[in-house]
Amino acid sequence: MSEPAAIVAAVETGSLLRRTACGAGSMVWHVWGTGPALALFHGGYGSWTHWIRNVERLARDRRVLAADLPGLGDSDLPPEPYTAPSIAAIAAAGLRSLLDPGESVDIAGFSFGGVIGGHVAELLGPPVRNLVLSGSGGIGIPRHAKIELINWRGLSDAHAQRNAHRENLAILMLADPDNIDPLAVHLQVLNAQRARTKSRPLSRMPSLLVALPRMKARLHGIWGGSDITAHGTLGEHARVLRSLRPDASFTVIERAGHWVQYEAADRYNDALTAVLSQN
Repeated sequence: MSEPAAIVAAVETGSLLRRTACGAGSMVWHVWGTGPALALFHGGYGSWTHWIRNVERLARDRRVLAADLPGLGDSDLPPEPYTAPSIAAIAAAGLRSLLDPGESVDIAGFSFGGVIGGHVAELLGPPVRNLVLSGSGGIGIPRHAKIELINWRGLSDAHAQRNAHRENLAILMLADPDNIDPLAVHLQVLNAQRARTKSRPLSRMPSLLVALPRMKARLHGIWGGSDITAHGTLGEHARVLRSLRPDASFTVIERAGHWVQYEAADRYNDALTAVLSQN
């Protein structure tokens, strides 16, 4: 088995690096493939690598544009004070500049990326054909499960920090501890160390309840059946999305947690491809 850093490097090497404006700096995008455009927005305290098990498969048929959201991954910070709509405005302007005139785009957003993706879809309007939310916040459903992550920053020993990151993956991200492989831990460590934008408060605000009814795109949800952030509320998530857009689809991938596109990559890729192929 390849070392995690080598896996990341191999996938990244196959992409084209693009930069768009972000405050006084730039927002980073990685682009794979050709064909219809698909923008991917990652979760909080993450980067494009939240989609590392998806980009190459999706790029067989599409031009995949995976963002590092402002203040996360390799992107520079957004101007302060920032909100979900202000971060989305940066992402929307960047995505618009990467699209050809008149080109349509689909958007998939994971967790915090779903919040940003919803606002981007509202801002861009008709060019966005489909918005797919996975484990997204922003829709005003309180969590039933208490989620308390370990503060790894308070640990001085690198080994202890790594164990804390592994434990946080088990608490929040993946349903089956056996799926916490070296790559997942490597990505968690790398992403958490680079995270500067505080996304959790923004995800808890129900801003998508306003944005989603205004957008022109079709709406879909793909959730892990064991997503701790939706424990006991999967049905309510589906109901809320359909109350906003009556034609919204909602797919549940069983035996997968919050980071559904990593833990059940093949099934997620198939589900995403299926909803994007609908007329």
